[in-house]
Amino acid sequence: QVQLVESGGGLVQAGGSLRLSCAASRNTFSLNAMGWYRQAPGKQRELVASIDSADGREYGDSVKGRFTISRDNAKSTVYLQMNSLKPEDTAVYYCNMKRPGYLEVWGQGTLVTVSS
Repeated sequence: QVQLVESGGGLVQAGGSLRLSCAASRNTFSLNAMGWYRQAPGKQRELVASIDSADGREYGDSVKGRFTISRDNAKSTVYLQMNSLKPEDTAVYYCNMKRPGYLEVWGQGTLVTVSS
């Protein structure tokens, strides 16, 4: 069973930075699209950023210019560099793995709290 293990969340002041990591146990990591989603209390889960197998990237409007998604296929890991953090970025961040013909996989989530 494929597992995604997130790390890097925590408490940071507004304007600060954090880097989230998500390590996957799937050997064919490079063939998967990877994404970061977040869910704030009382809100729906939303896409933060995604990166496909060809390194095509997509970002949510609220994080464009501040967050960067990247992947290291040799380490089966996807990263989310978050800069200029705002209190409204506070949420549980989830890693996601997708590949046509395979079950979608979610990580357990990591909490990011941005204080004002």
